[in-house]
Amino acid sequence: MELHELQVFARVAELGSFTRAGEQLGLAKGRVSAAVQRLEAQLGTRLLQRTTRHVRLTPDGEQFLARCRDLLADAEQLRGMFQPAAAGLRGRLRLDLPSTFARDVVIPRLPQFLASHPLLEIGISSTDHRVDVVREGFDCVLRIGALADSELVSRPLGELPMCNLASPAYLRAHGTPVSLEDLAHHRVVHYAARLGTHGAGWEYQQDGVVRVHPMRSTVVVNGTDAYQAACLAGLGLIQAPVRGTRRLVEAGQLVEVLPQFTAAPLPVSLVYPHRRQVPPRVQAVMQWLAQVVAPELAAAEPGPPPRVLRQRSRRVGR
Repeated sequence: MELHELQVFARVAELGSFTRAGEQLGLAKGRVSAAVQRLEAQLGTRLLQRTTRHVRLTPDGEQFLARCRDLLADAEQLRGMFQPAAAGLRGRLRLDLPSTFARDVVIPRLPQFLASHPLLEIGISSTDHRVDVVREGFDCVLRIGALADSELVSRPLGELPMCNLASPAYLRAHGTPVSLEDLAHHRVVHYAARLGTHGAGWEYQQDGVVRVHPMRSTVVVNGTDAYQAACLAGLGLIQAPVRGTRRLVEAGQLVEVLPQFTAAPLPVSLVYPHRRQVPPRVQAVMQWLAQVVAPELAAAEPGPPPRVLRQRSRRVGR
């Protein structure tokens, strides 16, 4: 049984696709399929159920995948035991980051990190859509908002304080709200992961409880850039993190309103698959990410250590 075959099988199982696994591993689809077939022949059992549209784990495959992940992590640690620290990290890993954090915080500092680890390859996905960490093969994800995944491990990093904003043009046309009652005469730009989602409202905190004041909306967006652009265009009020809008407020392009009715801070977390051993390169990159984003965050209240997520939560954000 070859270590390479275990790596191929694990990636196919996580992605549910021979083609996508081959793309990530730099292998032709035929070589990926052949590696899995050799592994199945050695084990004497079928690990994957193949159809024209889907690739799914068999019951034996599910048991084998759990052990396979542990073996791969152990193998990586063994390989690095006697390598000099000066050699740096090596291998590939995949990250998913919110687009603004990728653009403004992480990528500008990446050259210095990679200069210390020239054998490391990092793939970065940066969208405002939730990804399936395991199925899409991500080693680590930086998430903003309440967490709703199961069988993943979370590491809280801090919080993003929120503010309420409008463009000067919008306020000239509609007036400046000073109370919740005034919101009856205003519109919000509604942020929703799926267009067509209803339930626009104004979130605020009162006596330690998060409340939502229903509002009307004429524009729905599903991306942070569009959300900010809609506010700048005078299409309504928004509730956004302070860190991403501070420069616009300082430049007079946006104006803060209703500071006494802000939304609850958004938690920021690192999320990664639940494994017995986390590969050293993933541990190192997560530690680096935590250091890089720390200056952008407010400290959260002390909480538990990294935990496996098993509950679903109402509030989700990117």
